[in-house]
Amino acid sequence: MGVTVFLAQEIIRKKRDGHALSDEEIRFFINGIRDNTISEGQIAALAMTIFFHDMSMPERVSLTMAMRDSGTVLDWKSLNLNGPIVDKHSTGGVGDVTSLMLGPMVAACGGYIPMISGRGLGHTGGTLDKLEAIPGFDIFPDDNRFREIIKDVGVAIIGQTSSLAPADKRFYATRDITATVDSIPLITASILAKKLAEGLDALVMDVKVGSGAFMPTYELSAQLAEAIVGVANGAGVRTTALLTDMNQVLASSAGNAVEVREAVQFSDRRIPQPTTVRRDHGAVRRDADFRQTGERRR
Repeated sequence: MGVTVFLAQEIIRKKRDGHALSDEEIRFFINGIRDNTISEGQIAALAMTIFFHDMSMPERVSLTMAMRDSGTVLDWKSLNLNGPIVDKHSTGGVGDVTSLMLGPMVAACGGYIPMISGRGLGHTGGTLDKLEAIPGFDIFPDDNRFREIIKDVGVAIIGQTSSLAPADKRFYATRDITATVDSIPLITASILAKKLAEGLDALVMDVKVGSGAFMPTYELSAQLAEAIVGVANGAGVRTTALLTDMNQVLASSAGNAVEVREAVQFSDRRIPQPTTVRRDHGAVRRDADFRQTGERRR
């Protein structure tokens, strides 16, 4: 059975005129982004039509899955892990050390967290930037090392490699220079393409709202949270979203190195547990249906 060939300009025209794209059309376009058969101009044109015409839920799911499938999707079956594969992702904040604190907590409860994180967006801090404040920390370990750490420790935080959702990198680079970054369906697909490529059983989204957030208003943050939950669950990953107030710094400090130090102090029980961490931890535990067997920690 032959592969259906579409014309990129006709896909753009169809969306420009307000019609829904089929799963096949979306996959053709995304694969073309990955294979460099779709130009930057065509990417920009489609992004702008989506910005103005939005996407239906089936379109959003298809876009996310196509971007996920443009690269490697991690499979953990061969490791025979005795707990759920879960993750938590934040849309970015100031003094946001939740991931550094939460990951070890969830691992201690029997979960496995293959966390693929990003850098800061705008004024918000990125988890990778914080980790690079640690001398010698390798944010891009090879696949075997990554799997070894997940199996033995339960949590690893790394950067996005070239094999994970490669279409997203090129799509985002074009969006960044064409004023189409702040599109709910495109933000949703960009976030979830990487998260779903982790091979997760469950996901908790920490959507920031307020003056220090990427989405400054409650209405926009709620729209993003609803979109992410709808698409992720539509893709088969049990997902919950929390709205976190970002009108003040989350930690008692702001800055890559000092935030890492605060996370370490928290792990050593030298400072109290932030409310955000407690809430995210509870959401992860609930969504993953954790069983505190302690089998991996013997």
